[in-house]
Amino acid sequence: MTSAFDLALAAHIVGIVLWVGGLLAACSVLSGRQRESSLDVQGSFAKLARRVLKTLAHPGAAITVVAGITLLITKPVDLRQAWLHIKLTLAVILIAVDLLLTVGVRGLLSGGASISAARLKLTRGAILLLFLTIVVLAVIKP
Repeated sequence: MTSAFDLALAAHIVGIVLWVGGLLAACSVLSGRQRESSLDVQGSFAKLARRVLKTLAHPGAAITVVAGITLLITKPVDLRQAWLHIKLTLAVILIAVDLLLTVGVRGLLSGGASISAARLKLTRGAILLLFLTIVVLAVIKP
Protein backbone atom coordinates (compact mmCIF):
# COMPACT_ATOMS: atom_id res chain seq x y z
CA MET A 1 0.00 0.00 0.00
CA THR A 2 1.27 3.47 -0.91
CA SER A 3 1.68 5.91 1.96
CA ALA A 4 0.67 9.57 2.00
CA PHE A 5 4.36 10.43 2.15
CA ASP A 6 5.10 8.45 -1.04
CA LEU A 7 2.22 10.11 -2.91
CA ALA A 8 3.26 13.56 -1.72
CA LEU A 9 6.88 12.87 -2.72
CA ALA A 10 5.80 11.77 -6.21
CA ALA A 11 3.65 14.90 -6.58
CA HIS A 12 6.54 17.05 -5.32
CA ILE A 13 8.89 15.61 -7.94
CA VAL A 14 6.33 15.99 -10.75
CA GLY A 15 5.65 19.56 -9.63
CA ILE A 16 9.30 20.62 -9.62
CA VAL A 17 9.84 19.07 -13.07
CA LEU A 18 6.85 20.98 -14.47
CA TRP A 19 7.87 24.18 -12.70
CA VAL A 20 11.52 24.21 -13.72
CA GLY A 21 10.76 22.83 -17.18
CA GLY A 22 8.19 25.57 -17.71
CA LEU A 23 10.57 28.29 -16.55
CA LEU A 24 13.34 27.03 -18.84
CA ALA A 25 10.92 26.68 -21.76
CA ALA A 26 9.71 30.26 -21.23
CA CYS A 27 13.33 31.46 -21.24
CA SER A 28 13.95 29.59 -24.50
CA VAL A 29 10.85 31.09 -26.10
CA LEU A 30 11.95 34.55 -25.03
CA SER A 31 15.42 33.93 -26.46
CA GLY A 32 13.79 33.00 -29.77
CA ARG A 33 11.72 36.16 -29.60
CA GLN A 34 14.85 38.29 -29.60
CA ARG A 35 15.99 36.80 -32.91
CA GLU A 36 12.82 37.93 -34.66
CA SER A 37 12.57 41.29 -36.41
CA SER A 38 8.79 41.33 -36.89
CA LEU A 39 6.94 42.98 -34.02
CA ASP A 40 3.95 40.68 -34.62
CA VAL A 41 6.14 37.60 -34.31
CA GLN A 42 7.82 39.03 -31.20
CA GLY A 43 4.37 39.55 -29.70
CA SER A 44 3.44 35.96 -30.49
CA PHE A 45 6.59 34.72 -28.76
CA ALA A 46 5.79 36.81 -25.67
CA LYS A 47 2.25 35.39 -25.60
CA LEU A 48 3.67 31.87 -25.93
CA ALA A 49 6.04 32.52 -23.02
CA ARG A 50 3.10 33.72 -20.91
CA ARG A 51 1.12 30.60 -21.86
CA VAL A 52 4.04 28.33 -20.90
CA LEU A 53 4.29 30.06 -17.52
CA LYS A 54 0.53 29.82 -16.92
CA THR A 55 0.08 26.22 -18.05
CA LEU A 56 3.34 24.56 -16.92
CA ALA A 57 5.49 26.61 -14.58
CA HIS A 58 2.89 28.10 -12.26
CA PRO A 59 0.77 24.95 -11.84
CA GLY A 60 4.03 23.06 -11.28
CA ALA A 61 5.05 25.57 -8.62
CA ALA A 62 1.68 25.20 -6.89
CA ILE A 63 1.93 21.40 -6.94
CA THR A 64 5.49 21.62 -5.60
CA VAL A 65 4.52 23.89 -2.70
CA VAL A 66 1.37 21.96 -1.73
CA ALA A 67 3.14 18.61 -1.95
CA GLY A 68 6.11 20.02 -0.02
CA ILE A 69 3.85 21.20 2.78
CA THR A 70 2.22 17.75 2.79
CA LEU A 71 5.67 16.15 3.08
CA LEU A 72 6.47 18.35 6.07
CA ILE A 73 3.16 17.50 7.72
CA THR A 74 3.72 13.76 7.24
CA LYS A 75 7.38 13.93 8.33
CA PRO A 76 7.84 16.98 10.58
CA VAL A 77 11.13 15.67 11.98
CA ASP A 78 12.81 16.92 8.79
CA LEU A 79 12.20 20.47 9.98
CA ARG A 80 15.13 19.97 12.36
CA GLN A 81 17.51 19.33 9.45
CA ALA A 82 19.77 22.12 8.19
CA TRP A 83 19.67 20.83 4.60
CA LEU A 84 15.90 21.33 4.52
CA HIS A 85 16.20 24.95 5.63
CA ILE A 86 18.74 25.57 2.86
CA LYS A 87 16.46 23.82 0.36
CA LEU A 88 13.48 25.91 1.45
CA THR A 89 15.53 29.11 1.16
CA LEU A 90 16.55 28.13 -2.38
CA ALA A 91 12.90 27.36 -3.20
CA VAL A 92 11.93 30.88 -2.06
CA ILE A 93 14.66 32.30 -4.31
CA LEU A 94 13.31 30.19 -7.21
CA ILE A 95 9.86 31.65 -6.54
CA ALA A 96 11.40 35.14 -6.74
CA VAL A 97 13.10 34.27 -10.06
CA ASP A 98 9.75 32.97 -11.34
CA LEU A 99 8.04 36.21 -10.32
CA LEU A 100 10.73 38.35 -11.96
CA LEU A 101 10.38 36.37 -15.19
CA THR A 102 6.59 36.67 -15.04
CA VAL A 103 6.80 40.43 -14.49
CA GLY A 104 9.23 40.67 -17.42
CA VAL A 105 6.82 38.81 -19.70
CA ARG A 106 3.94 41.04 -18.59
CA GLY A 107 6.11 44.05 -19.39
CA LEU A 108 6.79 42.69 -22.87
CA LEU A 109 3.09 42.16 -23.48
CA SER A 110 2.20 45.65 -22.32
CA GLY A 111 4.88 47.10 -24.59
CA GLY A 112 6.61 48.91 -21.79
CA ALA A 113 9.68 46.79 -21.18
CA SER A 114 12.21 44.48 -22.73
CA ILE A 115 14.27 41.57 -21.47
CA SER A 116 17.91 41.57 -22.52
CA ALA A 117 19.76 38.50 -23.74
CA ALA A 118 22.10 38.83 -20.76
CA ARG A 119 19.15 38.85 -18.33
CA LEU A 120 17.70 35.74 -19.99
CA LYS A 121 21.05 33.94 -19.71
CA LEU A 122 21.35 34.95 -16.08
CA THR A 123 17.78 33.83 -15.39
CA ARG A 124 18.30 30.48 -17.11
CA GLY A 125 21.56 29.94 -15.22
CA ALA A 126 19.95 30.84 -11.90
CA ILE A 127 17.05 28.44 -12.53
CA LEU A 128 19.42 25.60 -13.38
CA LEU A 129 21.74 26.27 -10.45
CA LEU A 130 18.86 26.49 -7.99
CA PHE A 131 17.23 23.33 -9.35
CA LEU A 132 20.43 21.29 -9.29
CA THR A 133 21.34 22.45 -5.80
CA ILE A 134 17.84 21.67 -4.51
CA VAL A 135 17.98 18.17 -6.01
CA VAL A 136 21.43 17.47 -4.57
CA LEU A 137 20.32 18.65 -1.12
CA ALA A 138 17.16 16.53 -1.27
CA VAL A 139 19.02 13.39 -2.32
CA ILE A 140 22.22 13.65 -0.29
CA LYS A 141 20.71 15.38 2.78
CA PRO A 142 24.09 16.57 4.12
